[in-house]
Amino acid sequence: MRALHHVVLITLLFPVVSWAQSKTPADDGKLRIICFGAHPDDAEYKSGGTAALWAAQGHHVKLVSVTNGDIGHWQMAGGPLAKRRTAESAEVAKRLGVTSQVLDIHDGEVMPTLENRKIITRLIREWKADIVIAHRPWDYHPDHRYVGVLVQDAAFMVTVPFFCPDTPHLTKNPLFLYSSDRFKRPYPFKADIAVAVDDVFEKKVDALSALVSQAFELGAGGTAERYALVPPESKPDVRRQWLGERWARRQSAEAKNARAALIQWYGEEKGNSIQYAEAFEICEYGRQPSPDEIRQLFPFFPK
Repeated sequence: MRALHHVVLITLLFPVVSWAQSKTPADDGKLRIICFGAHPDDAEYKSGGTAALWAAQGHHVKLVSVTNGDIGHWQMAGGPLAKRRTAESAEVAKRLGVTSQVLDIHDGEVMPTLENRKIITRLIREWKADIVIAHRPWDYHPDHRYVGVLVQDAAFMVTVPFFCPDTPHLTKNPLFLYSSDRFKRPYPFKADIAVAVDDVFEKKVDALSALVSQAFELGAGGTAERYALVPPESKPDVRRQWLGERWARRQSAEAKNARAALIQWYGEEKGNSIQYAEAFEICEYGRQPSPDEIRQLFPFFPK
């Protein structure tokens, strides 16, 4: 079995580090999108391709991890893992052409508190978001569920002047979207919007390859036996191919499941030819856009 060269025993205790907030972009008429994930890989996995498409047109995208990911590994934890995963997330953002932020909340400990609702509300306001993306509020992971709840709870409060009055309220409610999942209860994910990521698929895989602790070392669900099956660091090309094949299966399954939405937004011929996709469901809270408004918010859709 290969040994990890950066192993840290889980029993060691380290102080939690506070990560600096990224700057709000200047008002330039471009779209502003903020994507919330529970951990430093969730927003990257679910929205990375679409984020790259927005960024390529000069729009402003921010990927936020609501936790610092400090228990998301099978052989290390605490401050060193939090620092490592924050650096990984920042590198993914750099490769996608977007920005990122990791909040100082312990992995596995997100709760839908008033304090956290205020944090999420301020982040959305500070970014002056046109679009907000997050998990649906039912999921296998409690952090995912509660991030979904917190973003839902902020969906109205971002426009209320005297809630968090220290941060100017939004005068127009953003479009709130759920990222895709496979869960059926209380109802299955519905792809209202599907984005072809064929043109940025390789870019997304190259970006995700920076998530070494998760993509290759398999995160909290890894084991010595599973890690032994991953191509070694000494064979980067084989490793990259291995990751690409995994994501090809994942994004092609997404395209298959969202085929009707792809046809809706790209037309029948193009929609049926798309190989890789990311899909989103419109939250019933927040802005309820018309088809023309959706095309303005997703300007890479064909006219």
